[in-house]
Amino acid sequence: MANWDRNKNILLELVKLPNNSRCADCCAPDPDWASFKLGIFVCLNCSGTHRNLPAISRIKSIRLDNWDDDLVQFMKANGNAAARNIYEASVPVFYYTPQHQDCTVLKEQWIRAKYERREFTAESTPFQRTYAAEVYEGSLWKKGKDNKHFLKRRFLLSQKDFTLKYFTKEDQSKMPKAVIAVKDLNAVFQPEKIGHMHGLQISYVQEDHTRNLFVYHDNGQEIVSWFNAIRAARFAFLKMAFPGANESELVPLLTRSYQKEGYMEKTGPMHWELFKKRWFILNSKDRKLLYFKTPLDAVELGVIFIGSESHGYSVKECLPRGTRGNKWKCGVTMDTPDRQFIFMCEQEREQKEWVAAFQKVIARPMLPQDYATEASLRRRR
Repeated sequence: MANWDRNKNILLELVKLPNNSRCADCCAPDPDWASFKLGIFVCLNCSGTHRNLPAISRIKSIRLDNWDDDLVQFMKANGNAAARNIYEASVPVFYYTPQHQDCTVLKEQWIRAKYERREFTAESTPFQRTYAAEVYEGSLWKKGKDNKHFLKRRFLLSQKDFTLKYFTKEDQSKMPKAVIAVKDLNAVFQPEKIGHMHGLQISYVQEDHTRNLFVYHDNGQEIVSWFNAIRAARFAFLKMAFPGANESELVPLLTRSYQKEGYMEKTGPMHWELFKKRWFILNSKDRKLLYFKTPLDAVELGVIFIGSESHGYSVKECLPRGTRGNKWKCGVTMDTPDRQFIFMCEQEREQKEWVAAFQKVIARPMLPQDYATEASLRRRR
């Protein structure tokens, strides 16, 4: 008969080992669960997806469940590192590997891609060829520019001319509604903002303005495939644009999440003007603070460049005298060489988060492309 207490202690020691101390799938610390068919340690969230794959993975708690001797021996003989050598043997460099803070669909499809579809085993390449194909096409539900309705649209992503196009008609011989350069393309999952668990925000720059497309697909595999196809196209473009760059330098540029988003109140250049509630997005890579009327606006209302401290930029928690028309009381003041911006937050926690986010950008030295961005935005005013 198995010694339950002894086996539990063995598992608790195994999960402390460096290769096992983080979830095998999302890298969350201190995993409490294990798949005794795959020989891996996983977190509570990822264990839920594994439970939906009973033919491939079987889950037990390492603290609450009883473990037989043979299962413990199997865990000792395997572990997270051994599993990665099999199931992550050939992950494409452009493929996004989710972390524990990422949305559910990314983590679920990563687990299914590894263990159910075996996309990244050494002998499996068809899926990788699909992501990186010269042309990737399909239908997505896209939010209308001036209304809240989502309409089915045909999208075509091409590595031949590095464009993303979408069509209002199924007949692609017709002119596309939009032609978007891969050079200026970004994609980030936004399930809460879009109101769909597979919601994806696609952003691009056109005539110096940031434009947004909000899309989703009912099938999780399909929307994650679109996300990775965009990353593959971006990777191909960047390799062409920067032939001397290392892959490690290009991967962070494929897609990027925004440093912070949320509502603040904003006043105009004359501080006696009334405050208006706006949705703000901090794009720290481009040093841009974008603001919109609502979170799902297609086009920005305006943009504020955030330079470095050595160029006269600073931020602090403050509520200058003379402000009026503001409903919220937690102030943020940003000084720039051209003017002072005043924002109001609803809660003190949000105020501190925004100040900290701005300070991270201001503390970073400006790069040559940042000077070009700053000059371009000044010409727009």
